[in-house]
Amino acid sequence: MSIKTTLNYSPNFNPTKRKPKDIKFIILHYTGMKKESAAIKRLTSIQSEVGCHYLIKNNGEIITMVPDLYEAWHAGKSSWKKYKSLNKNSIGIEISNPGHEFNYKNFSNKQIISILRLGKFLIKKYSVQSRNILGHSDIAVDRKKDPGEKFPWKYLAHNKIGIWHKLSNKTLKQSRMQKINKKSKEFFLKNLTKIGYSKSNTKNLDKKKNLIFVIKAFQRRFRQDLVNGKIDKECLLISKNLLKKFN
Repeated sequence: MSIKTTLNYSPNFNPTKRKPKDIKFIILHYTGMKKESAAIKRLTSIQSEVGCHYLIKNNGEIITMVPDLYEAWHAGKSSWKKYKSLNKNSIGIEISNPGHEFNYKNFSNKQIISILRLGKFLIKKYSVQSRNILGHSDIAVDRKKDPGEKFPWKYLAHNKIGIWHKLSNKTLKQSRMQKINKKSKEFFLKNLTKIGYSKSNTKNLDKKKNLIFVIKAFQRRFRQDLVNGKIDKECLLISKNLLKKFN
């Protein structure tokens, strides 16, 4: 099985080759720039020191920027479970989208088709587990929002890319905004740690701000209709349901 891509190489990677077994994760990003052409220029400029393995354009075209067996500089300061600096163990896929700063929009159908095609190809090639398909905001909660709450995580999970919970819409609606006690909130935060989330890497933030970053990262991924940084019964139920899949 192969996949058709266009080549536009980036210089932003580590020159030491890694082994296929080192690849454990696929990290999804959005470009976060007004123009697609500007994003491509940045990802291929040595001055930016930012790269990726693949870029998916608005029209669905897939560009190879760094070969899989080299560490592209896409994740930056990051952590997930026992892993730190996830560049070492991941493939980074950038998806063209202006992002939250520049009129964040829905991802195009052509992009989603390409994400499915590329994702399935990489999952099979490197035996990547579903729980290790992550967003940039999952692994860098204090710095990143991408690919964001408009990214079709639920749809992708139903097509065997990534993970989603199995709670009904009725259960979710009934539990949304329902307050929970302090003990249940602590239980929720422990669930997030078990799933893989780490606290903010920014040391000068107070504890409350740290928690809000982590909660919002979780919500952008698994409770996309309401990203408010507040813990309610819905968040707790989702976290409990997900634990079965992440462990």
